[in-house]
Amino acid sequence: MMLIEFCYALVFIFCALFAVLKWNNIRYSRKGMPPGSLGWPFVGETLQFLTQGPDFMKGCRLRYGNLFKTHALGSPIVVSMDPDTNRYILLNEAKGLVPGYPDSMRKILGTNIAEVHGAVHKRIRGSLLSLIGPMAVKDRLLPEVDEFMRSYLDNWDGKIVDLQEKTVEMAFFISMKAVVESEPHSFLESFKATFDKMAVGTISLPFKIPGTEYYRGIKAREKVLTMLRELIAKRRASSATHDDILEHLIRNEDGKHKLDDEEIMEQIITILYSGYETVSTTTMMSIKYLCDNPNFLEAVRDEHFAILQKKLPGERINWDDYKNMSQTRAVILETMRLASVVSGVMRRTTNDIELNGFMIPKGWRVYVYTRETNLDPILYEEPLTFNPRRWLEKGLETHNHNMLFGAGGRVCPGKEWGMLKISLFIHYFVTRYRWEEAEGNKKLMKFPRVLAPKGLHIKITKY
Repeated sequence: MMLIEFCYALVFIFCALFAVLKWNNIRYSRKGMPPGSLGWPFVGETLQFLTQGPDFMKGCRLRYGNLFKTHALGSPIVVSMDPDTNRYILLNEAKGLVPGYPDSMRKILGTNIAEVHGAVHKRIRGSLLSLIGPMAVKDRLLPEVDEFMRSYLDNWDGKIVDLQEKTVEMAFFISMKAVVESEPHSFLESFKATFDKMAVGTISLPFKIPGTEYYRGIKAREKVLTMLRELIAKRRASSATHDDILEHLIRNEDGKHKLDDEEIMEQIITILYSGYETVSTTTMMSIKYLCDNPNFLEAVRDEHFAILQKKLPGERINWDDYKNMSQTRAVILETMRLASVVSGVMRRTTNDIELNGFMIPKGWRVYVYTRETNLDPILYEEPLTFNPRRWLEKGLETHNHNMLFGAGGRVCPGKEWGMLKISLFIHYFVTRYRWEEAEGNKKLMKFPRVLAPKGLHIKITKY
């Protein structure tokens, strides 16, 4: 009798475990959906999604094809790894494929340009373009970036510096200085420490439990908003005028782009977050790739010395100088292709839609995975080789499957500002210094973030 009861218990436990394992598949199962696994209840395949990254994606593609389903970061997701399908998704927002980032990112970053659509997106994008778009870069931001880089890259001779640490500092402080030009360095340091905690929480499971990255990110967001409210209140109470982004946002009376204080704070968070990691990591990896490829370093150095030869001592870089940095721009684009900071973008379905013969239910997220497109041998000959010259070919930067800065109406509004920051860092770095990697540098990680876990130390000597 005991044996029979024990067997029944085992069968019950086995059935219960099976039901638990299949819960997501049962819950989200619909006829005609793409193949794939939805993993464990609630968490899905988040662990593999975040830790295995490209290997997880490649494994799923081998099993299921270029379109498959999974469950990560709190939501069921369809992943697309096909370049043509990805382009279709990004260009068809009006057909029910609107921005749909994970809850962790949406709740921590707030109403940012990557999340909104329709008339709201048009208004916020217009505001951002007026602040950091190409014309703002040419007319107002270029002198600020030039002055910052001159000062920041001064007195590095004879030092061993952690390039990763320096480029992270550079990327944040140059953006923060553009937002608020006259705040003391102590405030900027405090704000950066809080903002960093917020940024880390954007890619995490949205469980608001003390001790989790998401919880810390939510708390950091609250503190960031408090600091920004105090800045706005102080600025409104002052009769002094400033030539910075905060001033433009507060004093803007243009009905089309006028924002309230909550929207102003969201804009500032968007400006700081959107270019932070991309600029810092791409700058670090550009220098790393140039160090590893002396022939390309020589071409870039020659380009920048040629610019200097046409200028008086101490004369600033102007817009024409920047537009003539074609070798440098090619290096930046090639670095972004190989050291992908952004692996893809997410959309959300507003109704049931058909995609490549499969049915995608309303409310699901669609992950446009672009990392593999950057390594497609059909699009890029010898795709694993660092070869900036490919970007000097006419039309490559504008080809249909180049999504380094997004696509369609969602091309990054701060694209030119980001390119300028990296270009001028390279300009002053290569014309002032020679460098070599210090001993002890470890292998770089390429996922989930491109980083040097123990830093990227270089020994610098004056040129």
